[in-house]
Amino acid sequence: MPFGLANSPSVFLSFLNDIFKDMLNQWVVVYIDNILHMRSVLQRLIQHQLYTKMEKCEFHQSSMVFLGYFIGSEGVAMDDKKVRAVVEWPQPKTVRELQRFLGFINFYRRFICNFSTVAAPLTSLLRGGNTKLSWTPSAHQGFLELRARFTSAPIHPVSNHPFIVEVDASNSSIGAVLSQRQGTPPQNVPLCILLT
Repeated sequence: MPFGLANSPSVFLSFLNDIFKDMLNQWVVVYIDNILHMRSVLQRLIQHQLYTKMEKCEFHQSSMVFLGYFIGSEGVAMDDKKVRAVVEWPQPKTVRELQRFLGFINFYRRFICNFSTVAAPLTSLLRGGNTKLSWTPSAHQGFLELRARFTSAPIHPVSNHPFIVEVDASNSSIGAVLSQRQGTPPQNVPLCILLT
């Protein structure tokens, strides 16, 4: 495939999707030129006389950063570099800067509990067509809270690991913890806690 042509990536991606169509969404993910699940994939590449560059391949990894996520035996988490970028992000001074901040953190919204509620004062600043921001105390607090929540974001569960539900109740309250066995050595990692 010639490099530099405007449609080369899309043609190549279409070609890869075609040759891996029976494996897609089972254990193969084709993302531009990144492919997952090795033995079957390598055999298929050989059948079609395609080759990979060793310096672009990573084998026997217990964890990796992929598309902005840290993926490991513990589960899926945010990339540390992205977390650091958010924590060090200065308070936006213009609507455009705020849009950039909200767009960046929106990618990780599934890791932030009550994301929409915390971000609501910030998104309300975008209404009205102004180019200069008029920060309210609630918007400033929302900005600080979103940055803080990035440092304490949860690890998402691994689908094939066992879950543990522990419950307790008394006449005045109920408590429950949903945990999952993760890590080496395996330990219970709390995923959700309910107290009433």
